Amino acid sequence: MENPGGRPSIWADLSQPWDVIVIGGGIVGAGVFREAAGIGLKTLLVEGHDFASGTSSRSSKMVHGGLRYLKNAQIKLTLDSSRERQQLVHEGKGLIDPLHFNIVNYQGDHTPGWVFGLGLIVYDIMVLRWKHSKFSKQRLKEICPQLNEKQLVGGYGFYDAQTDDARLVYRVIQEGQAAGGSAINYTNVVDLLRTSNGTVCGVQVRDELSGAEKEIKARLVINASGAWADELRGKIGKSPRLRLLRGSHLIFTHDRIPLDDAVSFLHPDDQRPVFAFSWEGSTLVGTTDVDQDHPMVTDPRISPSEVDYLMTAVNHIFDCLHLTTEDIVSSFAGIRSVLDTGKADPSKEARDEILWDEDGLITITGGKLTMFRHMAQRTLKFARKYLPEKIKFDPTGRALDRIDEQKLKAVFDHQMLSTQQKIRLMGRYSYNTPDLILSACADDLESIQATPTLWAELKWAASHEQVVHLDDLLLRRTRIGSLLPLGCMPMMEQIREICQPELGWDESQWQAEVLAYQQLYNQSYSLPLSIPA
Repeated sequence: MENPGGRPSIWADLSQPWDVIVIGGGIVGAGVFREAAGIGLKTLLVEGHDFASGTSSRSSKMVHGGLRYLKNAQIKLTLDSSRERQQLVHEGKGLIDPLHFNIVNYQGDHTPGWVFGLGLIVYDIMVLRWKHSKFSKQRLKEICPQLNEKQLVGGYGFYDAQTDDARLVYRVIQEGQAAGGSAINYTNVVDLLRTSNGTVCGVQVRDELSGAEKEIKARLVINASGAWADELRGKIGKSPRLRLLRGSHLIFTHDRIPLDDAVSFLHPDDQRPVFAFSWEGSTLVGTTDVDQDHPMVTDPRISPSEVDYLMTAVNHIFDCLHLTTEDIVSSFAGIRSVLDTGKADPSKEARDEILWDEDGLITITGGKLTMFRHMAQRTLKFARKYLPEKIKFDPTGRALDRIDEQKLKAVFDHQMLSTQQKIRLMGRYSYNTPDLILSACADDLESIQATPTLWAELKWAASHEQVVHLDDLLLRRTRIGSLLPLGCMPMMEQIREICQPELGWDESQWQAEVLAYQQLYNQSYSLPLSIPA
């Protein structure tokens, strides 16, 4: 990914003609960008805020295999999703990791345990891997001693996967850049350009840093802006078709909810599935599913009622831990777009991917993180009439680039890093890992408090990953702003010593960024002020 000094040169080159312009720097836009650049198309990605600043840094961090689709008899979707997951786990080791799930059943659950068991049998047969297990009440208590045992019946175990969603986006964008594409953040599409017959043929963009504007032409414009897709469609007079749903999460320290696996159960109030699992050295709890009734913002926040809902869930399943809101380290909320069919229950709206061609504007939205490569390939095939005839697609290609592990081994052999740390760095930084390690001093290779993040990662991101604001660095390039108390404000001086020289900010800019970051954290990542302890 370009360093901050490279951003002006990217902006200067925008006016040239492009084959494809992708609008939106989340996982869907990143996937389209990588696929288009990889097949030789001259491709530009523009993101109005920061890469992965929308839903793609606020998801539930899961790479699902498609089990949930079986209840709707979506057989092909289940097969496609499970294959994509397996490929991602294989190719993204250290970034996309297997996660063992324990489905917990209680007397009175609206969905009996045997229904989950039957689904897992069918699922394992479909993917030709017998990976699930049936657990007694006693076995579940051995696996997770803090489980509420009142009316506990038993459960099932199976494997899915988890990821750092923001880092996955950055790796995919980085690979698109390595293939010849250009990607720029904080570049907002203010209008769509059209030919005399009304066909979309480009975009007018504004640099959110300088206020400068440019017109950019392209054969094909792809709207991958997710929850903002209707806003962009409105620029060519199209009526809204999407329903915006908010999913919110809570983060606890691992000490307060000590989980190694995932626990999934039905909420005692409405029987929706809720989960808790170990993520980045902490424990993540989620998720809600409510309408986003407020105006769209880049940084939505959890509501008091959602906090109550999730606290009711964790105190039901982990009753012996006596958790309160004072145990919550941080929160985050993401907004996803689904086709609006008017269902009373937002959870019953379909989450399938959606593709539209409206006056040459190709919109791709919906879908799941697991399917990003599949969605990218489908989008480009759908828009083929706008592309050069010579273009060929490779449905068997890799989802993530291969890493030269021999080159990495030569670097790692000289470093005091654990095997787990080496795998983690390779997954997140791919072929940049050697340079990251070689640029670090011994102290930089220490973990930041209780997180698995190294100081070297913070330093590398500040100097090489197009960081524009402090929240880019602390909430997305790394996740320490969400994982450490008070958004890691108590350790800001140590962060300044390492990162300010790399960012090239003077003291005035640093102080302004710290103030803006603290305000953002208090507004969108802490708890609402009305929540009692």
